[in-house]
Amino acid sequence: MIKKQAGFALVLSLVLLLVMSLMGGALIVIVSADHSKNTSNDRYMQTFYVAETALLEGERYIVNKFKGDWLNGAIRDSQNRYLPNNFAGNFTGEMEEINYENNTNFFNTNAVGETLCYNSFRDPNRNDFEIIVAHSYNFGQFFINSISPSALDADSLDIDTNELSRYYYEYFIRQIGSAPYKGAGSSVKKTAGDDSTNGIAYRIYGCGIYVENIEDINTSKFIVPLESVIILPK
Repeated sequence: MIKKQAGFALVLSLVLLLVMSLMGGALIVIVSADHSKNTSNDRYMQTFYVAETALLEGERYIVNKFKGDWLNGAIRDSQNRYLPNNFAGNFTGEMEEINYENNTNFFNTNAVGETLCYNSFRDPNRNDFEIIVAHSYNFGQFFINSISPSALDADSLDIDTNELSRYYYEYFIRQIGSAPYKGAGSSVKKTAGDDSTNGIAYRIYGCGIYVENIEDINTSKFIVPLESVIILPK
């Protein structure tokens, strides 16, 4: 009788070990999948914030033309202020690289006709789409250029610039015609008080782009497209 019970205890131990191993394996798979999901969510949110940067930079571009570009000494070039017009010619989505060159180690968002930002919007008339400008920036390079070398080398600056260099923001701007304008205060110069005046509307198309591997055109990507409209007085 004792021998039979000893055999049963061995079998029961093996069954329990198998069950616990399966549970442990399942737990590892669940945790791994959850971690991967969290990483994807983080990537998406960061790409969304980069897309917001694209809209802000596009709006800043238009306002700087309207109020005059900045000259040395933080003085605006008020003699050359104007409201930009669309350039003649159909825009096909090819961006103008700003702070990096095509032959450097950056992902080319124009490669093989992808034109990632342009193709992320459904509404542009592909046969007749005139724009003012189309700019592309690498977010990591933009960040590096915006801080001093001493700060970049500081041990206290815990930022992975290589990770930031996987993000890009792009925008293109189109004048969309006349629009009612009403403003207050002195932040934007107007021709007549606070009363409604005729204005010019501009639509900014902005994208945040994340690329997993900058050396592989077929790499995984996150693309977040956003739009905004800015109205300035004539």
